[in-house]
Amino acid sequence: MRTATVTAGGDQIRWVELPGEDPARVYVHGLGATSPAYFTEVAVHPLLAGRRSLLIDLLGHGLSDRPTDVDYTLESHADALARALEYAGVGGAEVIAHSMGGSVAIVLATRHPHLVSRLVLVDANLDPIAPLRGANGSSGIAAYSEEDFLDGGWEEVRDQAGPSWWSTMRLTGREALHRTATHLVRDTVPALREQLVDLRIPRAYLLPEADGPLPGTDALTRAGVSVVPVPDCGHNIMLDNPQAFVRTTAAALTD
Repeated sequence: MRTATVTAGGDQIRWVELPGEDPARVYVHGLGATSPAYFTEVAVHPLLAGRRSLLIDLLGHGLSDRPTDVDYTLESHADALARALEYAGVGGAEVIAHSMGGSVAIVLATRHPHLVSRLVLVDANLDPIAPLRGANGSSGIAAYSEEDFLDGGWEEVRDQAGPSWWSTMRLTGREALHRTATHLVRDTVPALREQLVDLRIPRAYLLPEADGPLPGTDALTRAGVSVVPVPDCGHNIMLDNPQAFVRTTAAALTD
């Protein structure tokens, strides 16, 4: 396990690193998740193996520290991730990022372009979401005030998430979980879609085929974003259909 200090208070981001050739690949998890649990199987697949690979946990999540004095905006996540990558000597990385991690990766590529050479976004959040009590994911979490979430709302979220997601969500700091979700549903300025369109690097967006067409596909395609439906999976594409995930990701990294 590797570490890098990313805040003035000494908080650390941690990651599992697989040896290999540069340019590095950086795997970034979603809300309440951890990269080693979500990406190890696909990262070591023969179609993706052989590159230096960082399975990194964002601040507040997984193996990383969980400070309570951080705002956990997407920008803060991206800047902390950038400090970790710079410490690790990573530049021009191929970033493969799931869900909320994909949103962070877009901001990372915008704010720190020297660190990212390609983006593969895995069913990433691109648009604002209305908070809704009882909904799964960021929408349900953001429906609570932080005080109510810390005072017991997190238990309702735990029950809604189910045992699989909770197995990694329970590692996330509760302040980090709520603040990240709250900022995620609000989007960014400029908007994430606008940032994605404006990037001048190869970009692919993977989504579950069963979800139907991605809203705004035509505009993304015109901007050079490859939108790729993946069969036989839900939101966690890399876990639900790892073989198809590996094939589509490997293709996206060589286009």
